[in-house]
Amino acid sequence: MNTTSKYMLQGLIAGVALFTSCKKLDVTPPDKLSTTIFWKSESDADLALTGIYNTFYAPSSEGYIQQYMPFWWDNYSDNSYTRHNIAGAQQALIAGLNANSGGFDYSYYNNGYIAIAAANYFLANVNKVLSGDKLKQYKGEGFFLRGFNYFQLAELYGNVPLVTEDPFTIDYKSTRAKSPRADILKQVENDFDSAIAYLPNVKYTTGHAVKATAMGYKVRMLLFEKRWAEAAALANQVITDNLFSLNTKYASNFYKPDQKSSPEIMFSVQFQAPTRTHGDKSLAALLSGPGWWDVQGTQDMIDEYESGDPRKTMTFFMPGDGPAQGWPYPGQVGNPGTGEWEKGFFTAKKWLDPTVTNPTDALLDDQDYVLLRYADIKLMYAEAQNEAVGPDPSVYQQVKEVRARQDVNMPALNPGLSQDDMRQAIRHERRVEFALEGLRYFDLRRWGIATQKLNGFVQNPLNPTNKTIYKDNYEFWPIPQTEIDRNKPVLIQNDGY
Repeated sequence: MNTTSKYMLQGLIAGVALFTSCKKLDVTPPDKLSTTIFWKSESDADLALTGIYNTFYAPSSEGYIQQYMPFWWDNYSDNSYTRHNIAGAQQALIAGLNANSGGFDYSYYNNGYIAIAAANYFLANVNKVLSGDKLKQYKGEGFFLRGFNYFQLAELYGNVPLVTEDPFTIDYKSTRAKSPRADILKQVENDFDSAIAYLPNVKYTTGHAVKATAMGYKVRMLLFEKRWAEAAALANQVITDNLFSLNTKYASNFYKPDQKSSPEIMFSVQFQAPTRTHGDKSLAALLSGPGWWDVQGTQDMIDEYESGDPRKTMTFFMPGDGPAQGWPYPGQVGNPGTGEWEKGFFTAKKWLDPTVTNPTDALLDDQDYVLLRYADIKLMYAEAQNEAVGPDPSVYQQVKEVRARQDVNMPALNPGLSQDDMRQAIRHERRVEFALEGLRYFDLRRWGIATQKLNGFVQNPLNPTNKTIYKDNYEFWPIPQTEIDRNKPVLIQNDGY
């Protein structure tokens, strides 16, 4: 297949090695991995499943930036700015996407197939050592994780190779053409449906996907395909199951120990210091420490908040924030243009532990990366239902509940909104509710307004000549040029690159 060139197949083998590293591998010949020493006991299934989850800790091409840090995605949008080319975001917006960009546009393709290979290997073999309810649950997790990664690839790259076989059964030198995005999304749907059928319908507590996790991601996929009625029905099922609720404290979804007891988190990448941290850079340092500040809110983002919306000051430092406001960081932490703080931008506060006093690289912070919250289910329901039937009372109710969270307490929407008025209200609510959570870029793309919003966008009003670039063909990212070169002439680059 195209992506199992020698380069990619080495990646697939590396993915399998994530969970076989504790056992000696007999690689004979070097393009085949022996499975005769694995799949002998239930513990092998545990190791294999852990290996798939471990792909969530994969670094991007910068090494110290983990691929699933949600807030870095906002740097690809109009929400925030990075002073460095972290994850390729600055180059993507200022110079435009290209096949040699590096960053996320390389990492998501490469790491996605590593995770898929690990999931394929797991699903092909787990029934050798498990049975009954445990087999169902483990297979459900495997299906969810494969669907999760294929959904990411379909969102970003469009048409990609579809691989569902055990990687050890694939000829090392074989090739396979890209499959249409519709076929990829059909596989995603099948995987999510299998996960929903197999996973337990319980609260999310351990870091392992549960039924509602798969349901939530299927809702995202249905919205991506504009299957509004189906999306609304499935989101409503999550709501009526009543296993999740909004956290009364908005900010505590984003730092420990409060995350552990949040009734709102439905899927996250979990950390535990000192054994599992954020690598050689702490979140506190990357977001607010001296010399970094690589996720800074734009003025346009700040202006999006309604007057009095407390989510603004829970998400960004405002001028004068510091010890006097209860934050222990020294000096004028949030003053744009003060000291090393850049003029025209607002430093991130969301994801920071308010008890941290010294945001250095050496800090072993371990906030979980929250990838799905119950608030998203509610707003996805509202969006889908509004698109399907218009702004009925259930749409108002779900938006109202998100806005009325105990420590947010924003007023209900005005009655009598048209369908388009409600559409704009929901889009506004998504932007302010999920700022710095990595959803804005994907929302703009699926709404078909990314070019309108991002092409020519002025990130900093104090530097109006510095405008961003976004073209219509960016709907599909370029396949990394390294893959094109290794697979000529079979693998064809996406249009426009």
